[in-house]
Amino acid sequence: MSDGFTKSGIDHLHAVAEQHVGDGLVPGLVALVARGEHVHVEALGQLTIDGPPVSRDSIFRISSTSKPITAAATLALVDEGLINLDEPVDALVPELADRRVLERMDGPLDETVPAQRSITPRDLLTFTFGFGMVLEMFMASTPWPVLIADRELELHTIGPPQPELQPDIETWIAHLGRLPLLAQPGERWMYNTGASVAGVLCTRAANQSFPDVLSSRVFEPLGMRDTGFFTAATERLATSYRGGPDGLIVRDPPDGAWSRPPAFPDGAAGLVSTADDLLAFARMLLEDGSGVLSPESARAMRTDQLTPEQKARGGLGSNFFRSLSWSFGQAVHDDGSFGWDGGLGTTWRVDPTRDLVVVVLTQRMFETHEPPQVHGDIRAAAYAALA
Repeated sequence: MSDGFTKSGIDHLHAVAEQHVGDGLVPGLVALVARGEHVHVEALGQLTIDGPPVSRDSIFRISSTSKPITAAATLALVDEGLINLDEPVDALVPELADRRVLERMDGPLDETVPAQRSITPRDLLTFTFGFGMVLEMFMASTPWPVLIADRELELHTIGPPQPELQPDIETWIAHLGRLPLLAQPGERWMYNTGASVAGVLCTRAANQSFPDVLSSRVFEPLGMRDTGFFTAATERLATSYRGGPDGLIVRDPPDGAWSRPPAFPDGAAGLVSTADDLLAFARMLLEDGSGVLSPESARAMRTDQLTPEQKARGGLGSNFFRSLSWSFGQAVHDDGSFGWDGGLGTTWRVDPTRDLVVVVLTQRMFETHEPPQVHGDIRAAAYAALA
């Protein structure tokens, strides 16, 4: 394993992964570590408690790990000249033209001021277009009016993915257009919704469904055969669990919401994938686009795109931007690594300096915005295993 991983390091990685697998922990996981052409995979546990074993090609709901993939598809359309990063989205998404902005984020929906400028695709990909999740809304003693409206309009863009509840794409964007923004465009970073709107933008710019945009621009060129908004191979799809007071509770079974095409293909959190598909996507970014993106666009996805002012006003908590920032659809860390996590149980990290990719796929939902310990422990073991 010269130039890749040491044998003792891989043995330790196996032991670390194995200690986290169990019915009350994570029923199963796939951990992939890659350095150059050296790839090691651990497939441990069961897809379902007391069910079939996990294998290397098992499929997991990657939720927010969808965001970098959506960003790449958007940038592919930028490279084609179908989208301009810095022009208003008004022509393609008129539902978001002439925005109103809440006077205060927790205030009544009719207390607004005019938006100071139009929303751009750059705003969507950097999560600064003025709408999304902020930590304060989940800590409030009473629900904010905008949070209530998000649920009533079936947007489900504030909270975990719920593809079975969202309406079709045209209804979804029309409903979003009925709500005011929470902040002025470009003012601050807000989580999630920008990627959902980017999918709508791609659909209209390419005159194709968003699944077709992703397939033609990303999945097919990279051989990502098992990535999509649903899978018919439900025998390979892990059961999705969340923690409960008496153990794990099923959130979505294999024949549930991700076993059929959704009405709204949500670019923020809707995809399923495998470890090898995510490795292919990582290698594309490491190789300056590999024919999927221009080198300029690939480098942009690995580069901080936020201003100090946007970071000072945004984030998921006061320390969120302490050691990372945001590029297009994903985090970029101070050590040069990049990637993003999926709250239903996945993490994906790429380190260009060490030519290292670490993918950890589990089926246990995060209980906070920080990944559970299994993800950090496996990543640390991967670094320790470097030859």
